Amino acid sequence: MPTCLRAALIASAVLALASCGGGDGGGGGNVPVDFSLNSCALTTSTGGAVVVGSGLAGDPSAPEAASGYRLGKTAVSAKKYIVVTANPLASKAGCDVLKNGGTAADAAVAVQMVLGLVEPQSSGLGGGAFMLYYDAKNKTVQAYDGRETAPAAATENYLRWVSDTDRSLPQPGGARASGRSIGTPGAVRMLELAWQDHGQRPWSELFTPAIGLARDGFLIGGRMADAIAGGAAGLKRDAEATAYFFNADGTPKALGTRLQNPAYATTLGTLAQGGANAFYTGPVAQGIVSKIKVTSGGSPAVAITPGLTELSDLAGYQAKRRDPVCTTYRAYWVCGMSPPSSGGIAVAQALGILENFDLAPLKPTGSLAEGGRPTVQGVHLVSEAERLAYADRDAYVADTDFTPLPGNSWDTLLNKNYMKSRAALISPTRSLGTASAGVFGSTRMGVVPLEERGTTHFTIVDAAGNAVSMTTTVEAGMGSFHFTQGFILNNQLTDFSATPTDTAGLPVANKLQAGKRPRSSMAPTLVFAKAADGSRGEFLMGTGSPGGSTIIQYVTKTVVGALDWGLDAQQATSLVDFGAANSPTTNLGGEHPVLNLANNGNGDPLITGLRALGHTVSTAAQSSGIGTVIRTVSNGSQTLQGGADPRREGLVLGDN
Repeated sequence: MPTCLRAALIASAVLALASCGGGDGGGGGNVPVDFSLNSCALTTSTGGAVVVGSGLAGDPSAPEAASGYRLGKTAVSAKKYIVVTANPLASKAGCDVLKNGGTAADAAVAVQMVLGLVEPQSSGLGGGAFMLYYDAKNKTVQAYDGRETAPAAATENYLRWVSDTDRSLPQPGGARASGRSIGTPGAVRMLELAWQDHGQRPWSELFTPAIGLARDGFLIGGRMADAIAGGAAGLKRDAEATAYFFNADGTPKALGTRLQNPAYATTLGTLAQGGANAFYTGPVAQGIVSKIKVTSGGSPAVAITPGLTELSDLAGYQAKRRDPVCTTYRAYWVCGMSPPSSGGIAVAQALGILENFDLAPLKPTGSLAEGGRPTVQGVHLVSEAERLAYADRDAYVADTDFTPLPGNSWDTLLNKNYMKSRAALISPTRSLGTASAGVFGSTRMGVVPLEERGTTHFTIVDAAGNAVSMTTTVEAGMGSFHFTQGFILNNQLTDFSATPTDTAGLPVANKLQAGKRPRSSMAPTLVFAKAADGSRGEFLMGTGSPGGSTIIQYVTKTVVGALDWGLDAQQATSLVDFGAANSPTTNLGGEHPVLNLANNGNGDPLITGLRALGHTVSTAAQSSGIGTVIRTVSNGSQTLQGGADPRREGLVLGDN
């Protein structure tokens, strides 16, 4: 679709949001809220069209198609409350909840219900999530685990072959699009748990915005339109998905199409009245299990290997409160998600290694309007630290309910002495290429490379100072392509290693086991000041991103950008996506305007400088969706500052 038409459609949506009135709002208690009122002020524009498929080398890139880059975004300021999501309609829903007296937990429920409608390719009822919640009154941080689980009947070869007697691949074409990829969804149960702990508004009220949008319709955005077209073959194996996502002539519903989802509205109405139990038992649960067990689909029909999930798997699902991974970094405390996500430990490791270097002089140069131009040595050191962190993550981190960490403690991987020893492996003049994992006694684990895919992220701060950082996913774009009752089912089990041992016969920490949660890279992050006595002080920052295994890189560069280089919330978010997993390749997001990709980048000093240090530089366009909030002081008073990733359709809303 022409860029000008995309711009016109997005501009129409922005104008609709811009009509929202201002004011501080009210609410609290159980006062009914009329969500038909456009009550939240628009505090930033989208800054131009989001174009999926920028035309740059490497675009689209895994894990999701990049969305180009929106120039000119600046940090948004709010007085009391703020919300950053990857979609304007979700930001509006969350901001309205905050305006009407809701907590960050209340707003998170409303945001996720809308995201499941307008970004079905990224997250929804059929997926999972991780959340960090800061309770400002009690000054505590709680991690919530809503990761999907493998069914009770799953074996370690569940994704590898149909059965022990039929050692053929699950169909069609492997596990991803089969019922075998679908884990028991966890997002709904997790959100209810967090709401029970921290919510104020009635549960049923929080579904109202999404129910209204599902019934009345919404305009398909650019990312959703491209996800439908890109996933056409998989979606068309499912009759319900075909009816919803495609026109009568079989063509994908396009950008700007008004889409109604009455089935989703009905499902949400059931959950609004019956709580999470209405999802994990009864007709909704039966619909999920029946869809997981389908054996064929499409026209002409193709075989689909069914999953082995039963109603008992859903009924028995438990969201978990976990202790967050909180470590010190210079003058700060940084809290991240604990296993089964590897994100918190990997980000903490990268920062712990970088703490041994003076990064301040290596800050980006030139105009900081888009985050500035990263320095060669700055990118080099961050990327090397990440190589070392990924090496340990790949070898040792998995669901600790099944596979303990070395020493049965995060401290083994995160203590200052170990971080100093890892930092000593970094040369300022030559890249490690591929790092080795640390050695802990006789513990040896195998590594099987995995490709993780896309998600979505949002960050919320409410008027009481409570904060949410939540990353939520269905794994690949459009998940498993299985669609039921208005929502997509995940393919999250493909985040397990399909083989239980590596090529050397060593056991893999992230092997599949019944009831186990697959390792994730999601890294919702909260940052606090370090108090005078060394304890955790005031909330300073919340951030996170989608992006599969590259989430760790996106979050690390954002935290370093803010804490070490003094970038504001938008600059740190907009900053070139850079970093490395444990390979010789270093990523530089080629969609960013500061890079010169002409002539294979031979005229760009950052690219050539990294190559001179031995980095293999990839300039594939990146698909981060970072959402950042920073608490700052402006004119003597505290202000909330928000930044939404210019690579997606995100929007910052708050009171102004």
